This record gives sequence, structure tokens and C-alpha cells, in this order.
Amino acid sequence: MNLSEQIQYILEDPEQHLQQPIYQAAVREVIRQLSKGQVRVAEPGVDGWKVHQWVKQAILLYFQIQPMRRMVAGDFMFYDKIPVYQPFVGPAPRMVPMSVVRHGAFVHPEAVLMPSYINIGAYVGRGTMVDTWATVGSCAQIGRYVHLSGGVGIGGVLEPVQAAPVIIEDNVFVGSRCIIVEGVWVREGAVLGANTVITASTPIIDVTTCPPREYRGEVPPYSVVVPGVRPKQFPAGEYYLPCALIIGQRNEKTDRKTSLNEVLREYNVPV
Repeated sequence: MNLSEQIQYILEDPEQHLQQPIYQAAVREVIRQLSKGQVRVAEPGVDGWKVHQWVKQAILLYFQIQPMRRMVAGDFMFYDKIPVYQPFVGPAPRMVPMSVVRHGAFVHPEAVLMPSYINIGAYVGRGTMVDTWATVGSCAQIGRYVHLSGGVGIGGVLEPVQAAPVIIEDNVFVGSRCIIVEGVWVREGAVLGANTVITASTPIIDVTTCPPREYRGEVPPYSVVVPGVRPKQFPAGEYYLPCALIIGQRNEKTDRKTSLNEVLREYNVPV
């Protein structure tokens, strides 16, 4: 049986099967491959992103077989089931003090981590910057040359196993204190202004068209997005609920850095 088949077999009777060393080893092998980027919770395909539920199931099984124990990393002590990521054999990402990556997450050797936290199952691609106090939740998929600014919160998901993780595609800029959760898909080249909050139910409104076009759970490619509000009538009166506004488009044909700087100036986007 391959790894996927072994995980499915374990799930038929986890209490019994996880007592057998061969199946414990299979679970740990999935986590090892996750940490090397050899398997992923979700991968891009022709028709969008495909979630590998069996990988998420393996992460949940890993929690069952791991004992709580004391762990030491330099001057710091932890008490947990999941060891701290230690990629120091071979190429390693730049990780400044107080950046924490759990075992089972993959961080590309050309990524840069300021003081931040990356949870198990997450994937961080080549050239990406995870800035100060940003959090990448479990199973979140972060593409290449992404900038997660200070204080960004990328939500995680393990259960239900069929739920999609947050996906941030290549060349996305996420402004400071943005929150992206509940499996939201931010497509390539998008720019999110500071304090933008997007959940699966947040209206994402393209106000550059007439009538405006509305999206849910997906930020279109190369969109420039800022936080907004819109009115809604309640029995107690009219109140304003949060939304996200697409106020322009980034030019995909120009140099990435030049295009980003021009967008930030043109649309006065806070970062």
C-alpha cells in the first residue's frame, strides 16, 4: 500500500491500527514529507486547487500518536506534541530570532521569516517574506514571492478534513493586519490593503464596474482590495457591515516590484 492507502486503512480502526509500529511509521512519514515539501495539503491543478484530504487526516493521526514532552530550542523551552522545525541540514530559510515553524510545515530555503509563526501542514514558497508577528495557520498554502506584512493572520484548518485551506497564490501582497480565513482563495498578483478582513462570507465587491460585481471566498487575480463597509437595514435601523472593495487592477505585464509600487501610489493603498 502507498502512503495514502495506509492512512485510509488506519482510519478504518485508528484505535487498533495506531498501536502497530508500521502504521505509526506511515503517519510520521507523511509528516516528514510535508516538512520537505514532498507532499502538500493542497496543490494547484488545471481546474483550480485540489485538497488532499488524506494528508490532513494524517496530521490529525499524528496528534494521536505523539506524546506530550518537553522540548528545548536554544534558550527556550516548550511543552508540546509537535517538535520545532529544524531545517539546518542543507539549505535553510532565513529565520530571525523568535520565528517559529512547527515540524510538518514546509518553508522554502529562499523564504525569509521575521518573528512569526507557521503551523503544521502549511506551505511557504520560494522568495516569500513572512513579516513580523504574522501567523500562517495549519495547512495554509502560501505561494512564491508573496509578502505577508506585519501582523497578518492567515487562518488554519484541519477539520472538517474536506474543508479547503486558505490559499495565497504567487506574487500577492498582503498589507499589515489583514485577516484571511475560512478557505479564502487569493489569486495571483492581488494586493490587499492594510486591515482588510476576508472570510468565506465577506462580500468582495468590484466597484470599478457598473453594476458592481460581487465575489465570495475568492479574490480575483491582480485585484487591488481595500476594506470597506456597506449599509444594511435591521429592525433597529440601518447599520454598516464590513466588506472588501476591489478598487483597481494591478498590471500583470509590468515588472512585479515596479507594478506594486505604482499600484500603492496610484490607489493610495495603506500597507
